[in-house]
Amino acid sequence: MGQETSHLIDEDTPPETLSERSLRGVAEFIRDGGPINIVVMTGAGISTAAGIPDFRSPKTGLYHNLSRFNLPHPEAVFEIDFFRSNPEPFYLLAKELYPGNFSPTISHVFIALLAKKDLLRLLFTQNIDCLERAAGVPPEKIVEAHGSFATQRCIECRTPFPDDLMREHVLRGEPPRCAQPGCNGLVKPDIVFFGEQLPESFYRNISVPAEADLMLVMGTSLLVHPFAGLPQRASDGVPRVLFNLERVGDLGTRADDVLCLGDCDSGIRKLADELGWGEELESMWRDLVGDAEAERQLDRTRREEAIQEELEELTSQVEDKLGISGTGADGARQDEESEFANMGMQGTQGEEEGGPQDPTAGHPSRVAPANALPRVGYGASVVAKDGEGYGETDRGAANANAETKKDGGNEGRPTLSYEPLLPTNENEKERPNTADGGVKAEDKRGGEKPAL
Repeated sequence: MGQETSHLIDEDTPPETLSERSLRGVAEFIRDGGPINIVVMTGAGISTAAGIPDFRSPKTGLYHNLSRFNLPHPEAVFEIDFFRSNPEPFYLLAKELYPGNFSPTISHVFIALLAKKDLLRLLFTQNIDCLERAAGVPPEKIVEAHGSFATQRCIECRTPFPDDLMREHVLRGEPPRCAQPGCNGLVKPDIVFFGEQLPESFYRNISVPAEADLMLVMGTSLLVHPFAGLPQRASDGVPRVLFNLERVGDLGTRADDVLCLGDCDSGIRKLADELGWGEELESMWRDLVGDAEAERQLDRTRREEAIQEELEELTSQVEDKLGISGTGADGARQDEESEFANMGMQGTQGEEEGGPQDPTAGHPSRVAPANALPRVGYGASVVAKDGEGYGETDRGAANANAETKKDGGNEGRPTLSYEPLLPTNENEKERPNTADGGVKAEDKRGGEKPAL
């Protein structure tokens, strides 16, 4: 599974629902369309400006900090069997990621504003950082597809563990134990690890996108299934808006798809301005995070925008010299094979920023925390079984990626952020291809990795 290889809608094809295929048309639809239900999907890209650290940067990445534990591979920190025998590495990581260490971005606050205006039907998030909650999105409006740090329980008897005691243990980096008489089991946040099922709330609400009047997709590579299939559940004629550094999934193939390519926060500000909500959103955000944090996030966003503009300028110059033909509306390449070859920054909104390129980029199936630390891993899709956790996972990363690059496939690009983290073992063997062109392998752990 993974990225779709479908064709972009022809720019001459008129929209069916929107007055025009742009943020202005989306804003007009929201303002003048009467009561509407908006479904939002988010990934690691909306947390980039918050400063959540990545996994792989040399010396500063969280995986580097875990190296002293001599892990069999970095992702072992999110494997339930490894956690049972050695929980300390996870709690070192949890100390870095725990809610309260980071502040919501303006993209998080925009979702809270939708809820405030009774426009938000439901938010599906891959992130475990709880920043949506911190921004003021009502918990009953959130489906945390890969779990979160919001609650925790014993992995043996499933008894919930008190929040205050959990925070104390996390801040000390010490794994808590269940207080139930005769249990003494390890306590773990309700984050989906390899070998665990997705939350029941995800499957209970999986039909909600079909009821949406508008879908907003923000900062996700759409590589991890079954989450990645949600946009396709939107009914025909329902506008779908992508805020991301690059096109993902099948977004851009329907007449009412709007692609806003760039960092999430900038795109959200443009939509808020078109809605006439700009000042309200800015005030709501600054009241929440404070002026100092707001300016810090803005500085980070400006630096990322400058880098992106440089990359686009260099790309344009190279294309001019090579005589490569142009781009479509909103900057999306019409060349099918180049759709997903572009390197994104942080969270497919641009989930990667500053970490070394991963040789396993584009690997078709090892899932990792999709958010917790923006720009974490490199794309991988998951062959998911309906109604079951994350499904089968694959470990033939390097070989699979090498093959896709040889064949000019669409998978050979890094994805950013917590979505699929791949094993680092270079002795992996190639696995047989699946029907959809991915790579399939046995999953000896019985599930996937969490989505940070």
